[in-house]
Amino acid sequence: MRGAARLQPAQATRPERAPGRGETPPGRPAYRIRVPFKRLRRWLFVGLTAGTTGAGGWLMLGILGAGGVSRLELLILLLFLPTFGWISVPFWNAAIGFVLDIAGRDPLTLAPARKSGAEVPGIRSRTALVMPARNEDPETVFGGLAAILLSLEGTGQAERFDLYLLSDSTDPETIRAEEEEWARLLARAKRPEGLRYRRRASNTGRKPGNIADFCERWGHLYEFMIVLDADSVMTGAALVELVAIMEANPAAGLVQTVPVPARQETLFGRVLQFAAALHAPLQATGQSFWHGDAGNYWGHNAILRLGPFIEHGRLPVLPGSPPLGGAVLSHDFVEAALLRRAGWDCYLVPGIRGSHEELPGNIPDFAARDRRWTQGSLQHLRLLGMRRLHPLSRLHFLLGAMGHLASVLWLLMLLAATGYVALAEAGRGGGLTRSDPLFSTWAGSLAGPPVSLLAVTAVLLFLPKALALAVALLRARERHGGSWRLGASWLLEVLFSVILAPLMMLYHTRFIGSILLGRDVQWDGRTRGGAELAWRRVAREAWWITGAGVAWAVVTIGTSTVFFLWLTPIFAGLLLAPPLIRWTASRRLGRVVREAGLFLVTAEAGRDSPEDHTPEDYARP
Repeated sequence: MRGAARLQPAQATRPERAPGRGETPPGRPAYRIRVPFKRLRRWLFVGLTAGTTGAGGWLMLGILGAGGVSRLELLILLLFLPTFGWISVPFWNAAIGFVLDIAGRDPLTLAPARKSGAEVPGIRSRTALVMPARNEDPETVFGGLAAILLSLEGTGQAERFDLYLLSDSTDPETIRAEEEEWARLLARAKRPEGLRYRRRASNTGRKPGNIADFCERWGHLYEFMIVLDADSVMTGAALVELVAIMEANPAAGLVQTVPVPARQETLFGRVLQFAAALHAPLQATGQSFWHGDAGNYWGHNAILRLGPFIEHGRLPVLPGSPPLGGAVLSHDFVEAALLRRAGWDCYLVPGIRGSHEELPGNIPDFAARDRRWTQGSLQHLRLLGMRRLHPLSRLHFLLGAMGHLASVLWLLMLLAATGYVALAEAGRGGGLTRSDPLFSTWAGSLAGPPVSLLAVTAVLLFLPKALALAVALLRARERHGGSWRLGASWLLEVLFSVILAPLMMLYHTRFIGSILLGRDVQWDGRTRGGAELAWRRVAREAWWITGAGVAWAVVTIGTSTVFFLWLTPIFAGLLLAPPLIRWTASRRLGRVVREAGLFLVTAEAGRDSPEDHTPEDYARP
């Protein structure tokens, strides 16, 4: 919620129970959360990540320092350390998640994991389902709302929920379509009195201001609020489960689910949807293990206790002007940090099934979404000094920013290495030989440590993907089309991620450069689902990427053939940018791979238990 321009609201103490609420309801032990060994877990994760980073730095120092460390070599080492540390974080998240999954343990309580969706608990609280929207596709919005309501009716507890569509739309056609679709939704609804459509004349405060307006007008009527994005779809069982968890844990201020992408049609969307379905559960399980009661908020598909949120969730206004000053764009991380500072527990619960969202359907739209996130993440760095923040809240800010800054560091490290090779060649007048440090990196023959840094890096990058594949083969192979199709889809996704990474590296670098130059992001709704791209737009999007790739490749191959081969995966992504952007935006190719049984997710390959149900099971009436 947007508030006064100060960074330290009044001090709050940790509540023993929700204000004005009774004791924890009896008969709910399955939903109670007790997190043992919190401090030990966090130090374990920090130690593993720091130890891995230190080991990687030692290997790199052994490579660069064979004949003494020059200034350029020191620069490479300083750029390498945070980059290597960054890839260590998801590695250990996946490793921890894999161990817990195989052991069948809940990442928070460490007790045997409860099966989500196996039963629908009775609940007593009133909850508002809140969907802010601004110039969104009405078919996406109302298709999702109809699916949610239909699924919720199947739980027998729909009367505990009211739905609010909070429109900030300004486009006349969108407004007209929203009003027509809302009238149709009311006509079909079993409880029209539980539905409300509100449109503001101005987008004051953007999404946080929209939600703040709801809190001021209707927040006192509800104990909880579940925030949905315009592309969110959640099953009724998942919604009821969220409320049951909040009722059983009076000190909980926030419970975040793990939204899994759904309803993707383009090739790009289907690959990312498959990757998220495979990899996100392990990553989230590992995060939940060490986050404990200081989890993060992702802005949607989550439940908030309204009293504490209204009292403590005022967003600071940063000094200065945008893009780094003014209103905080990425409000979710900050709201979680403020709740945790006030003493309320914030949980990431990856075991809740039936939480879904959509993704941008092509690379340019995916990158445009990242542009906004990049600006918000850099703003978070200005909040690291806020008083009384939980240490993990500061870490969430830092890791969020590193998700974008790592691309810049990676690019600078590669350019510094290119300069290193060029200077070595100019001084020697010959080709790269086995005695050169960078040959050691490429060929795996180090002058010092006997372990190849390249091999260690490959393990950190690809073992998490292999662990996710192993879990899928063990538990869900038929739900992904069978072992062979699952394996083929996994391999193609790995290759696609390798090719896509250099493009996102340049996109993120460009975004950060534009932010540092003072260019604010313009944001007026999202392109969801994706549109097929004409070659003219592809040329506008890709010329600078391909041009940079060609220039870099020419310089490198003219300097050293061996180093050029080492950078081949980078050049492949940059030089193939135009066809990659064009073809992956194709819905036709998306249908082709689906019909071939590739990149299948649960709803497309059959279900055998309640937890397998997805939005596609609930047809729009």
